[in-house]
Amino acid sequence: MTFTLAHLSDPHIGPLPRIPFRELLNKRLTGALNWHSARATIHNMDVLAAIMADILEQAPDHIALTGDLVNIGHEDEFPQALATTEVLGGPDRVSIVPGNHDAYIRESLPAMAAVFSPFMSGDTAESHAFPYLRQRGSVALIGVNSGIPTLPFMATGKVGRAQRQALAAMLDETRKAGLFRVLMIHHPPVRNASRFGRSLKDNKEFTRLLAEHGAELVLHGHNHRHSLNVIESTSGPVPVVGVGSASAVPGTPLHKAEYHLIRIDPETRSFELRRRGFAGRKSQIDDLGGFCFPVIPGSRTKP
Repeated sequence: MTFTLAHLSDPHIGPLPRIPFRELLNKRLTGALNWHSARATIHNMDVLAAIMADILEQAPDHIALTGDLVNIGHEDEFPQALATTEVLGGPDRVSIVPGNHDAYIRESLPAMAAVFSPFMSGDTAESHAFPYLRQRGSVALIGVNSGIPTLPFMATGKVGRAQRQALAAMLDETRKAGLFRVLMIHHPPVRNASRFGRSLKDNKEFTRLLAEHGAELVLHGHNHRHSLNVIESTSGPVPVVGVGSASAVPGTPLHKAEYHLIRIDPETRSFELRRRGFAGRKSQIDDLGGFCFPVIPGSRTKP
C-alpha cells in the first residue's frame, strides 16, 4: 500500500509581532531589519495559505515541515506560527524539525519546543529528543535538528556527534525492521549544497553516516528552491531532496512557492515525487513536474 507524504518548508510566517526594543539587542536586530526591508515582501501569507489549502485537497497521509517556521526566533512568533499552520492537522499528522531561524538565539529553541514539542517528538512518551522516530505503517519518519544559534549574518547548521550516533543506531534498527526510512532535516546534508555561511558545518560527517547506514529518502529546506542530490550508500543510493519556500511570492523559476507530494511504495523501495506550486506569476497552483525514484536524473555526491 502506498503512503503519500507532503513536504513543505521555510514558510517564514509573519508579520513580526511587536517586540520590545531591549529584546532586539542581539542577532534579532539584524533579522528584524531584514524582515522589514526584504523578507516581508518575499514571504506572503496568502501564498502560504494557498499552498496549505492545496496540500489538504491532495489528502496526504502525513505532512513534513522542515523548519524556518518563524523569522527571528522570538517566543511570540511561535504561537502565531501554530495558529497559521494548525489547519494542516495535529501532531499525529504533521512532523516538524527546526530551522536556523527557529534557533536564532540561545532562547529560541526552548521557546519553539514550548509550542511545537508534540510535533517534534517520537511515538514513545520518552522520546522528546532529536533525532526522533515516528512509524506510520511501513514508513519511518526520522526528525533531525540542524538548527543552532549563530552569529549575525550567519545561517549555518550543525547536527553534532550525539545526534549522529543516535541517528546511526536508529537507521540500522529501522532498516532491519524493513521500514522505508524518510529523514527530515533543515540544512542540506551534502557538500557544496549551500554557499559559505549557510551550510551544515558537519556535512562531511553526516554524508559519511548516510553512506554507511543508508536511508530511502532525505528531505530538507533552507535554500528556498527545489534540488536533488544522490549519496551512494552501502544499502543503495540515497536521494536528498530540497524544496522551495512555501510562502515565496511567485517570481523567478528557481525561487517560487511550492511543496512536494511524494507517493511512497515501501514494498518496492520506490517513490514518485510531484512538485506543486506557482508557475511564474500565475495565481493558481499547478503541477510543476517531478520524477520517479530510482529512475531519476541528478548529481551524485560521494562521501
